[in-house]
Amino acid sequence: MGIKAALPSYELGLYALVVLGAIVYSGHDIFETSRESMNRKTFRENIRPGWHYFGRKMDTADFEWAMWFTSFRNFIVFALSGHILFAKICSMIAPQHRSMIYMAYGVAAVWGSMGGTYLMIVLSHCLVLYTVALAKQKWLCFVAGLCSLASFKVEPFSTWQNGFVTGTFDLQDVLFYGGTGFSIMRCMSFALENCERKEGNFSIFALLKYNFYLPFFFFGPIMTFDRFHDQVHVSELQRKQNEMWYIRIHALVHLVAIVAVDVFFHFFYILTIPSDMKFVNRLSDWALAGLAYSNLVYDWVKAAVMFGVINTIARLDHLDPPQPPKCITMLYVFAETHFDRGINDWLCKYVYDYIGENHDNVLKELLATIATFAITTLWLGPCEIVYIWSVCNCFGLNFELWVQKFFQLETFAGMEANMSEAMSRRIRGFFGAANFWAIVLYNVLALNSLDFALLVSRRILLTGFPISTLSIWFITYCGVQLIKERERLLAILEEKEGKVKGE
Repeated sequence: MGIKAALPSYELGLYALVVLGAIVYSGHDIFETSRESMNRKTFRENIRPGWHYFGRKMDTADFEWAMWFTSFRNFIVFALSGHILFAKICSMIAPQHRSMIYMAYGVAAVWGSMGGTYLMIVLSHCLVLYTVALAKQKWLCFVAGLCSLASFKVEPFSTWQNGFVTGTFDLQDVLFYGGTGFSIMRCMSFALENCERKEGNFSIFALLKYNFYLPFFFFGPIMTFDRFHDQVHVSELQRKQNEMWYIRIHALVHLVAIVAVDVFFHFFYILTIPSDMKFVNRLSDWALAGLAYSNLVYDWVKAAVMFGVINTIARLDHLDPPQPPKCITMLYVFAETHFDRGINDWLCKYVYDYIGENHDNVLKELLATIATFAITTLWLGPCEIVYIWSVCNCFGLNFELWVQKFFQLETFAGMEANMSEAMSRRIRGFFGAANFWAIVLYNVLALNSLDFALLVSRRILLTGFPISTLSIWFITYCGVQLIKERERLLAILEEKEGKVKGE
């Protein structure tokens, strides 16, 4: 079945109406629940006074969002503004030396914010992994890199290294583990790219310039060394047509998104409500499904905004950073599911695609997914909830391939060949709808809690059967068909653009 299989416009209109109605109905349930629970005792810690002219309190349960756009907003803006200023001056005066200026400012900012001891810890790990990279053995680079990463993710090594850093400010732990974790992943990328270099080795300064680029240092995203090295050493800096206009538009969109999320948190307490399981048990099946879905959508918005702000700065520096993650609403296959495109690109390049190759062999795919999620587990920090999340998503990726192989058998392939393309698309849509909720449930346990994920699963699949189960499945099917229609239109547009370029 081709991606260009079309459905009648009236059918798609019906699907859009069903999805819109479901979102409004579920959203109204969550809104009423938020309004009624505003003064609940168990919510006092996270539901706090917000913008007074709304006359409502605000959900402040997400530390990351509060850190970026409330608590430490001024510090982050100050540090990034300094980088933009120095980068602009350098690009005007000596563009060929801009990578050195980026490194110098990054080192100074890290030293000033975290102290000399923290800087020495990061440099020592960089030096060790650089030394290992000189051997040009990929397996050795992986072993050394993962051991180095484990020293920041596994006790007692993590606490021991953190103990060397003095200071008591609230952001210290976030900056410590963020900076060290991303540094190790960047060092591993450097080491693996050095192994690919046929003649000679990259210098230690190439690694330091790569690692201490401030916009990426503490919070990511990760840009693989080969891409960063090629782009940062371009001496003739030129903008593409309308590039600055697009940068301004993206910056404006991020600003609007920040304000919109703040307004949203005054009316929908989607992060705090799941923390009280007794209260959540009283909600309707529709409210529960909407709550689980909205948590994933919010996490995507947060990642898109946070990485988007950093990426805007990187684009001002004439870099092409990793794109924001794909919206959860557009996902119905595990192979495209990620919330950090930088880490996803890193894992795909060095692990998943390297072992799985074309992802058509069942055994290779199993080995590739196990290796990928083993490293992801270490990256996130080994704990029970991460183990469960990794196993579920690893199973989801493999199960997709198993189902695909099963339906490629001659019997089923012949049946599909006798169908119209539209009917084949409808049938695939029902499987995609089931997959969509598997993605939601497998990932909401990491964002909220295992208890909340189990409750949503039980209510939708067991106690809600058949009415809630089938109705939510049908609504999701309608959404999947709208996604497929968008993919179809994009494929047609890309084909037209390709023909124009070819002429």
